Formats: sequence, structure tokens, C-alpha cells
Amino acid sequence: MKAGFVWVMIFFLVSSTAFAQKELYQLDHDAKPYYFGITLGFNLAYFHAETHPRFLQYDSVYEAKPLNSGGFQLGLLATTKLSPRFELRFNPQLLFTERNLFYKLKYVDLIEDPPSDSVTKKVESVIVTFPLQIKFFSDRIGNFRVYMLGGVKADIDLASNARAKRAEELVKIQKYDYGFEAGIGFNFYFPSFILSPEIKISNGLKNIHSRDENLKYSNVLDRISSRMIIFCIHLEG
Repeated sequence: MKAGFVWVMIFFLVSSTAFAQKELYQLDHDAKPYYFGITLGFNLAYFHAETHPRFLQYDSVYEAKPLNSGGFQLGLLATTKLSPRFELRFNPQLLFTERNLFYKLKYVDLIEDPPSDSVTKKVESVIVTFPLQIKFFSDRIGNFRVYMLGGVKADIDLASNARAKRAEELVKIQKYDYGFEAGIGFNFYFPSFILSPEIKISNGLKNIHSRDENLKYSNVLDRISSRMIIFCIHLEG
């Protein structure tokens, strides 16, 4: 919530600055066949988890549910013009994030310190993501413009623990994922660059859970897929 408030304040500050400008900047930018930039961002990540059909037959876990957690990212972007209204953008990024799973246990776990009937398993990820998106633009109003985007992505989790041998306390996640993205952004034109705050959803379509029937934190879950809400600022030239 605090991060969202900060982004809203940044948006209103930048938009008021852009609308206050009398001079039009970057008039030749829309005629460029391609351009490049960098990306900085914050993500709110979580798992979409489904319990296994035999969940009620297991005698160790009473409840299993995902929790939200934050992270950050950085990347590069390359954009090419398709038409006056459409552009194609490639935006590879490196994401650092953490996605947690909360378990309510039927019995107190004496291994925990202190002993507890609940436990949170943290799944830390370093993800290289390769999004390919189509952008649709509105008309430019002074030094301001709105756009919508949609596309697909492919992810590689460099911190994947799918093959981990120390598995008793882990929920194992596969290395590769794919999915779709959709969002909205705003272009603010300045004399030497374009500032583009953006918000989007990024949903994985693959089941990334490496389920192990012998592990109590893994066997109660069936399908796990990735979910993210991403706030980005692009600096484009």
C-alpha cells in the first residue's frame, strides 16, 4: 500500500509538471523507426496455488495459502514502430522477488523455534524475464500521452530449487515459465528523454510446482502458477 501511494504521488507530480510546460518536446520522437531505454521497477508477487484433490487425506497440514511479497527489477527495452498507433517492444528484465506460502499445521511443529502450529515457507527467486509486447497509443496532448499494452513473456528462474536435494523443508519450483502481460502506461515528454510510468499484471500459465508426494509441504499442493503486479518507470530516448 505504501509503495502504491508513492507511485500515485510520483504520477501526479510528473503529470502536473508535464501539463505545466508550454513548449512541446521530442516532436521528432514519434517519427523514429526504433528507440531504446532502461527500466526500473517494483513488483508485488505471489503464487496462485491449488490444493491437491487428496488434500483432506493428509494428516499434517490443515491449511495452505499463498502470501504477497515485494521485490524489484531492472532491465533494458527496445521498441520499434509498427504504425502511427502501434509499437512492438522487447523488454528483458532481471527480477528479484520472494513468494511465500503459509501453512497451518494440524499439530505443533517441534522443529520450529519456537514450536508453532503454523509456518511460512519462503521461495526466493531471481528471474530473467523476456516480455514481448504490443503498445497502442492515444493522441498526444502537449507533452503527455497514454498507452495500453499486451503481450507474452518467457521466464527463467535462476534460483530454481526444483532439483534441490535438501528438499524436506522446501516447496520446489521449476526453472522455466511462460505467460501473458497486460497494462497501461503514460508518456511524459521532457527535453532530453521520455519518462514512462507503467502498471501491469504479469500472469504465468504453466504449472511450476515440482510436486513431491513424500514431502508434507509439497504433497498438499497440486498446481502453482506465478502472479505479479508490476510498477515500472521507463526512461526512453
